Amino acid sequence: MTPRVLGLHIGGSKTHAVRSDQAQGVSGSPGSSGDEITETSANLSSVGHQGADAVLRRIAASVGGGVKAVCAGAAGADTPASRAVLSALLMEHFPGAKVEVVHDTRIVLAAAGLDAGAVLVAGTGSVAWGRNAEGREARSGGYGYLLGDEGSGYSVVRDAVREALREYYAGLEPGILVRALMEATSSADALQLMDFFYAKPEPDHWASLAPLVLEFAAEGDPAAVRIQAEAAHSLATLARQVLGELGLDLPLVMAGGLLVNQSQLAGAVARKVSLEDPSSVRILTQAPVHGAVELARQLIQD
Repeated sequence: MTPRVLGLHIGGSKTHAVRSDQAQGVSGSPGSSGDEITETSANLSSVGHQGADAVLRRIAASVGGGVKAVCAGAAGADTPASRAVLSALLMEHFPGAKVEVVHDTRIVLAAAGLDAGAVLVAGTGSVAWGRNAEGREARSGGYGYLLGDEGSGYSVVRDAVREALREYYAGLEPGILVRALMEATSSADALQLMDFFYAKPEPDHWASLAPLVLEFAAEGDPAAVRIQAEAAHSLATLARQVLGELGLDLPLVMAGGLLVNQSQLAGAVARKVSLEDPSSVRILTQAPVHGAVELARQLIQD
């Protein structure tokens, strides 16, 4: 009997879990893994120890017993201390299983079926990471919304709020983008929008409005086009920093809701990263959690 393994992708807004009893890896047919569970985020920095514990408890109850290995790719799992806390929770809820916690960029590379390459993730936050054939790693960004996350969904909407304030203090009538943003947030004017932004600072709340901003960019609204261009520049800079350290010939995998679902932004990033050969840049075609499943299988093989 093939051992049961569990892959987890713990993002800023949700947790995606896949249980697999199959031996096939991500190099086979996409979606070959078993039961899937979507839960609220178990991100320690977002929901705290108690919140993460509750989410993982519910997942463990749904998955059932017999899990031999668990791999969790977690946004913000940057330090040994944070990975140790999450590992301890997983070992509590999956007793006897081999457990590994990695940064979520690592599972993106595995989900793409690659051992070497660079990863650019843009969703609520943003980060680039890579590993070359010699095993050397490099990273750029991913410091959270207070210190970084350039080009992320959060930063796109923050730039739109700044545009609202710029127009307000310049004595201009709100443009089409700003009017749509105020309507979406039930704001009477730019000052109330600013108050809302500070009153509810959670990044995932504001990042959810990024598709609205980029929709206006696709329609040619000048303010939205500028914001999208800045986001593309920031994301391409993250990717090129990693590729510059590890080798410009490495493939680049783009993932995260902002890049997977916004083709115009993804295309702009691809052109900026690799002007000579944009085909070396690809979009991840299956959920990152399948990479976590593959890494969990490798724990047993090792």
